[in-house]
Amino acid sequence: MLMGSCSLTVMGEAPLEVDVKVENVSGVKEELIDMCTDMDEDSNEFDDLLETKSESELVEGEAKLLARFTSDILKPLPTKKALENEQFFKELDLLKGRIITADSIRKLIDPTPKRMQPKIYITEKVAHVINISTILEHSNLTPFKTKRRLGFPCLYCSRLCESFDQLHDHQKTEKCRKNIKRILNKTPIETLVVYAYVSDIRCTICEQKLPNLNELKLHLNRIHKKKLYPEYGDRIIIFKLTKLNEYECFNCGCNFENFGAIERHMNVHYRNYVCDQCGAGYVTKNRLRVHLKCSHIRGTFPCDTCKKVFDTRYKYKSHVDSVHKMIKKNKCPKCPERFADYFHRNKHMVDAHGDPPLRYKCNVCDTLFKRRYALSCHMKRRHLEDKSVQCGLCEYKCYTGPELKVHMVKHNGERTYECLVCKKSYARKKTLKEHMRIHNNDKRFVCVVCGQAFVQNCSLKGHMKAHHL
Repeated sequence: MLMGSCSLTVMGEAPLEVDVKVENVSGVKEELIDMCTDMDEDSNEFDDLLETKSESELVEGEAKLLARFTSDILKPLPTKKALENEQFFKELDLLKGRIITADSIRKLIDPTPKRMQPKIYITEKVAHVINISTILEHSNLTPFKTKRRLGFPCLYCSRLCESFDQLHDHQKTEKCRKNIKRILNKTPIETLVVYAYVSDIRCTICEQKLPNLNELKLHLNRIHKKKLYPEYGDRIIIFKLTKLNEYECFNCGCNFENFGAIERHMNVHYRNYVCDQCGAGYVTKNRLRVHLKCSHIRGTFPCDTCKKVFDTRYKYKSHVDSVHKMIKKNKCPKCPERFADYFHRNKHMVDAHGDPPLRYKCNVCDTLFKRRYALSCHMKRRHLEDKSVQCGLCEYKCYTGPELKVHMVKHNGERTYECLVCKKSYARKKTLKEHMRIHNNDKRFVCVVCGQAFVQNCSLKGHMKAHHL
């Protein structure tokens, strides 16, 4: 900026010297030139909006400003006529007569995002109720609560029916099947299980037959657009009856002589809740809780009567009920006789009532067994060779838990069983009994070839290898 001076004369007074700042024209020119250059580089549209205006059309002071610069440096302002087709003026016309507030401008500058539709979350109980009710309403399953001594109670009205055929005929009426969701909501989620009998699964909407429950759910969802929640697992346990009135698993085809056996077996197929310690699966959370309490929560539970000590409360209670209280839970369906286990009850049914004995047949070699546990051990030993139980102290492997228990005596057992004849001690009572055959000359193992007898089975095996092979 350049500084200059001029004189100012006031009437009646002497002239005053006043300093006046002279504007630096070159600096203003350079600034305006830069602005115009930027506008020309960005777009040539600005030139199209400019028109030659007369002095009367110029705003106050515009002519004086333009006179200081050449036409190529500073161009006149665009006229309203030239800008009337621009979007800016069109939007201004829309705002005529409207009150513009700060909030409305703020929304235009920083618009809030559109509200997302809230996700609908359902609880596990609601999902199971929807799944169960949808399947039962559109299939031919015959549901009931659980097996009782006198029959099968209807799931809908609790009416007790003697057979599945009677229960199926009873549930055909629409009056019985209404309000199924209200009935299911009354049951806690920890124990919510529905048992259902069916001979062949069929969709009642289109009468199509399905091979299993999973195919039925897929069919209802894909073909009939029924909403289901497969991620929550199944709570409907289905089975059918054989010609011998045995319960047959619909998933694997295994047969069971009573309802309790097939109910325990279903935990193999319905692994909704898995034990993190042993990998056992269960249908409901309540069954898993009972399993943890009975199998993995260890303690000291002494019997007040016989002073035996048990490591779980379940073992202690079972001991007291069966040994001291003589509680017999297995009742004969044909007479008032009761038994401690189902094996003796079945034996009674054969001896007293003439029922055919139960036999479990091996699918590989057709061998028959009196107990299912014996068949299971036979399959592991002879056909699968599944030595899955291993000792934690050595490399010994065996087939079952009881075998491992017998083996563990070698590691931590005391020789408390002493022979009264030769004073030898043994850790197991069974071993002492086998030893006593030597003193009693009990040669019960006889060679089928030459007739020679031996006290121990190992001696007979050695004889067969040495003389008859």
